Amino acid sequence: MPLTAQQIQAEAALLDEAERSVVQIRQSTSVHPDMTIDDAYAVQAAWRELKTGRGQELIGHKIGLTSRAMQQAMNITTPDSGFLTRDMVFDPNTEIAASRFTDLKIEMELAFVLKHDLHGADLAIDDVLDATDHIIPAIEMIAARSFRTDPVTGRTRTVIDTIADNAADAGIITGGRAVGPREIDLRWAGAMLVKNGVVEETGLAGGVLGHPANGIVWLARRYFEHDMVLEAGQTILAGSFTRPLVVGPGDHFLADYGNLGSFEMPFV
Repeated sequence: MPLTAQQIQAEAALLDEAERSVVQIRQSTSVHPDMTIDDAYAVQAAWRELKTGRGQELIGHKIGLTSRAMQQAMNITTPDSGFLTRDMVFDPNTEIAASRFTDLKIEMELAFVLKHDLHGADLAIDDVLDATDHIIPAIEMIAARSFRTDPVTGRTRTVIDTIADNAADAGIITGGRAVGPREIDLRWAGAMLVKNGVVEETGLAGGVLGHPANGIVWLARRYFEHDMVLEAGQTILAGSFTRPLVVGPGDHFLADYGNLGSFEMPFV
């Protein structure tokens, strides 16, 4: 049976409090083992309503689990998605307190900023590019409000837990040079992520479903099924092309996107 409206609201409230108190909670599926992906997105939507109800403006969305390796690790065959609010935006080259987050990690991505709405069941890459004003290098900050691995039981969280937890989205940092949607071949946009002076990750944006715009195609189509729209002015994180790196106080990161510029992220 699907979760009741009361159960959905209760899970959203727990995740919201976990984020605000910076104290992790048990996984949703440890209490609701029959919880479905639809239930998880309902919890996520209820959490979004809690945030926007407090005046936190919805400014965009994120797409996750876009690489085959991550999908195989999570035993799924499709990406997932989450939302971005104004308070989740952080400036590059400025100190960020790692203590604000639970189990913080970062990933390298490209962010698409829309100039037109995207809505339809038959969208393709060209439709995304036509609707995009510009693309800019981005770092997604991901955090786990529910335990990735329960410290008592050893139980690992599922993709359903992750989706309910806003697809692990915690924030976005953009920097470097913005480009037009057809100014470069986006598949070959590459980057290096340097942690404390060591190159830890490299990747190409083509690792995101063959083309980073494909993730946005998937999201727009999924939203269309639920009568939702990717709106002009919103920022869409297209999906990571590197594995996530753990972040702790004192870590310093450099995101080097080559011709698209670079920026730093010192964590305290």
